[in-house]
Amino acid sequence: MSLARPRILVADDQEDVREALRLLLKGAGFESELATSPSEVLAKAQAQELDVVLIDLNYARDTTSGQEGLDLLARLRNLDAGLPVLVMTAWASVELAVDAMRHGARDFVQKPWDNARLLATLATQVELARALRKGQRLEAGTRLLSGDPGPLIAESPAMRPVLETIARIGPSDANVLITGENGSGKGTIARALHAASLRSGGPLVTVNVGGLSETLFETELFGHVKGAFTDARTDRVGRFELADGGTLFLDEIANLSLPLQAKLLRVLETGEFEPVGSSRTRRVDTRILSATNAQLQQEVAAGRFRQDLFFRINTVELHVPALRDRPEDVAALALHFLSHHAGRYRKAVSAFAAPALAALREHGWPGNVRELDHAIERAVLMAKGETIAAADLGLRAGAGGNTRLEDLSLEEVEAVLVKKALARFEGNVSRAAEALGLSRSAMYRRLQRHGL
Repeated sequence: MSLARPRILVADDQEDVREALRLLLKGAGFESELATSPSEVLAKAQAQELDVVLIDLNYARDTTSGQEGLDLLARLRNLDAGLPVLVMTAWASVELAVDAMRHGARDFVQKPWDNARLLATLATQVELARALRKGQRLEAGTRLLSGDPGPLIAESPAMRPVLETIARIGPSDANVLITGENGSGKGTIARALHAASLRSGGPLVTVNVGGLSETLFETELFGHVKGAFTDARTDRVGRFELADGGTLFLDEIANLSLPLQAKLLRVLETGEFEPVGSSRTRRVDTRILSATNAQLQQEVAAGRFRQDLFFRINTVELHVPALRDRPEDVAALALHFLSHHAGRYRKAVSAFAAPALAALREHGWPGNVRELDHAIERAVLMAKGETIAAADLGLRAGAGGNTRLEDLSLEEVEAVLVKKALARFEGNVSRAAEALGLSRSAMYRRLQRHGL
């Protein structure tokens, strides 16, 4: 369930009734919106996300039959079939109550109401509606939710400040900017922060915002409604909504264009957005974790990154050391990856030969933890017995150092050029792609192919 306070829309044409309900709801921890007519109810229901609507069945145009309220009920159901609607009237009858339930009302309240019963009914409907919406979000976006976070392996002195920071700020809702080189484990740190938070029972949703095109950005993050554009055949839940009550991890945030930065900033400031093709404002309650390998302060100074967005995502900055600065972790990480990939490929590989361990310790690991992971995966596949030999790792002597290009394959040369371009532009993928004559999407395909 979202951590936001439930919002109830109260509709009645009598001011004293509206005020009494507003005070009752405020005292019980609910937020209230007030309306005096069916048209105002529909306008407010279209403009924002509500938890429950509590409507009178009789208004000034018709004070006895309840027909005006029943018509409103039907229109609310057409607007959002999952929105719980409770009806109330002083002209109660069994027939009218049955008719209201037949039109889709969740419950019937007779004036004067019993405070305890009304609050209990509202709380029940809020809980049921939020559970239903959460189930729909999970069903729509299971593929976007994080999987098993795995262990955070950090035995080296260089990682102690990282662990201490996670322990201090993890339980808070502070937005965190995670910095570090490509492949250094920023995603693992994000998962550790989520696991240490009070939101750990909620979803952790990850999105590589730097890899989103201008046209896909809004539909990926905010979702869209059916018919919003040619291929929008069904409603799509955006990742902000999927992360409601949990954590949203925005990776590669430095690669967002300035127009997209402005759109993201608005949501981070208000917690509100509209799906593409919809005028209805939705609210989410999510913690924001961001990651980049760029120097964002330099990007701000150069005018490529908004300063107000930088301050919004950077309540706390957490830097992840490169693997070369934490050599004590190499062996433990290698054993973890060995166990994982041996199980994945159903191979009886369980140990490293001494020369293999020596090769792992001596390697420069320019690709950091991600490169180590790929090396162990290859070694598991290449191993002939239960022990990984040094040759199985495929590590070239002097890799990351003075290896000659003519000694490398075409694929390896491409990887070297991509690495050098990223280093030259301090991890800015867009500028590195431009220097290599590639589109940003083509650059990301090469980063994925080479494990960068």
